[in-house]
Amino acid sequence: MSINTYIILAIVGLLAGFISGSLGVGGGIIIVPALVLFLGFTQHQAQGISLGIMLAPIGLLAFINYYREGYTNIKYSLLLLAVFFIGSYLGSRLAVQLPAATLKKVFGGLMLVAGAKMIFWP
Repeated sequence: MSINTYIILAIVGLLAGFISGSLGVGGGIIIVPALVLFLGFTQHQAQGISLGIMLAPIGLLAFINYYREGYTNIKYSLLLLAVFFIGSYLGSRLAVQLPAATLKKVFGGLMLVAGAKMIFWP
């Protein structure tokens, strides 16, 4: 791995962590496109790497800050955790079977729809 790759990964990780902690969006919105566009990973590789960073430490420090300020609901979080666990397994089973070009288009379309909804509809 070159020094440029290390620098790009460090910048992407810092930016994704900051945006995730401050806006509550998944790091994948930053990490996946950055890995594809700046480092030439395939869509499958980028998604796999993004998922790899979320295994244990995802948002723990950010969660603690939100918890201390009274902005979390443990019951809701645990329920979402359980169904997210199942959904992520099912979704990954589907995603690894799709062609990379299809997966990339679905990912991009989701970001477009979500962004447009947030910008144009209350």
